[in-house]
Amino acid sequence: MSKIKKILISGGGTGGHIYPAIAIANELKNRYPTAEFLFVGAQDKMEMEKVPQAGYKIKGLWIAGLQRTLSFKNLLFPIKLVHSVLKAKAIVRAFKPDITIGTGGFASGPTLYVAAKKGIPTLIQEQNSYAGITNKLLSKKVDKVCVAYEGLESFFPANKIIFTGNPVRQDLLTISSKRELGIQHFNLDTAKKTLLVLGGSLGARAINQIIETNLRDLLNNELQIIWQTGKFYIEEYKKHNSLKGVQTHAYLSQMDLAYAAADIIVSRAGASSVSELCIVGKPVLFIPSPNVAEDHQTKNAAAIVNKNAAILLKETEKEHFMTKIKCLLQKEEKTNQLSENIKALAKPDATVRIVEEIEKIVKWN
Repeated sequence: MSKIKKILISGGGTGGHIYPAIAIANELKNRYPTAEFLFVGAQDKMEMEKVPQAGYKIKGLWIAGLQRTLSFKNLLFPIKLVHSVLKAKAIVRAFKPDITIGTGGFASGPTLYVAAKKGIPTLIQEQNSYAGITNKLLSKKVDKVCVAYEGLESFFPANKIIFTGNPVRQDLLTISSKRELGIQHFNLDTAKKTLLVLGGSLGARAINQIIETNLRDLLNNELQIIWQTGKFYIEEYKKHNSLKGVQTHAYLSQMDLAYAAADIIVSRAGASSVSELCIVGKPVLFIPSPNVAEDHQTKNAAAIVNKNAAILLKETEKEHFMTKIKCLLQKEEKTNQLSENIKALAKPDATVRIVEEIEKIVKWN
């Protein structure tokens, strides 16, 4: 009888790192039902809640990134790093993984570093068009780097790069059959079009402000709104639930139904969101965050917009928001073309391809 396969996965901080990690784990679990999984995350981040909800065990490291501004927290960084490396060593020693997988985020740094140094097969997955510092450093140590964008040779060793696309939640692959269920779930009016507003897993203040400023105008254009404000902002914006056709949510637990019910989507341009929206295939207005490393969200969005597959609105151009929305509402030929083009960019087999690379490294098959 073959020994139980042991799989260690690290990634988190935001949904953009967590959900790819869970998608990879789910595909591995489908192939190897008896495998044992362990996640490693940052002890005060959202993965400590989301990973157990997905059915997996997780251990937390006392780790955080350097602040971009002068901060007392930066003085603790070396202490946290040493503490996390020592704890990662203990985790790896006790768990004895066959493979260690990283999807970005601070906790993946110590975990993958320790595993690679011990000679354990390692793979990282980079979601963005601009690589994060953790993955850039790890790429020199790991066996393979799976990427979602072409042209990342300036960040990673070319001989390690595999172009796979980003893993997405598998329930999104069947959303075309869930529209009626989505409408029922959110109690929507079938006579109106639905605007889905997404600010990422933590929310986006700028998007929330844009929606609030234009709320009456949106409703006057016969739209109903599913508005994901983010947990940091729900208390500020939930008052708008009193308006007919508006529903605010801190978090959307059934994203497949939200996507299925939507006619138009307003979204940030984090890598995972972009990959999901390609599969969803609905007209999208991207409002990228300018407050990220190397403005990579704008680059993520531009890669889609340049293929005539979405519309872009910069935060500095917020006065043009309603013009962009009305374009999506009134020009059916335009929206059909956007939907068709963005769906053509989808990589629904990304998770499968990443798992196939994992199997090659570990030589399970």
